[in-house]
Amino acid sequence: MTSKHFAAGKHAYGFCDRCGFRYPLAHLVWEMENNRRNGLRVCKNACLDPDHPQLQLGRFKIFDPQTLDSPRPDLAKLDSQSLFGWNPVGALKSTAASGQVGTVTISTS
Repeated sequence: MTSKHFAAGKHAYGFCDRCGFRYPLAHLVWEMENNRRNGLRVCKNACLDPDHPQLQLGRFKIFDPQTLDSPRPDLAKLDSQSLFGWNPVGALKSTAASGQVGTVTISTS
């Protein structure tokens, strides 16, 4: 059976698990991830990464609806019944194209 009592260690030193510097043991704190200790004792001033709420997945309920329930598109307009650039590309618009090309002169010496 193990005892849950430990020595006070008020003069003890510990090493930061992240930077490796020596600190008084009382100045090292447990690092937390998702409100649980991850096993690292780190210094408060330089290496401590606070447990950010954005990383606590599933802790907060999120309601963010992005779709409409039973949407009703306008069926009277041709534009709402077809997609531009689909089957074949540009079927609803003119497929004629025009362009110009200039001339290039190359001289070698």
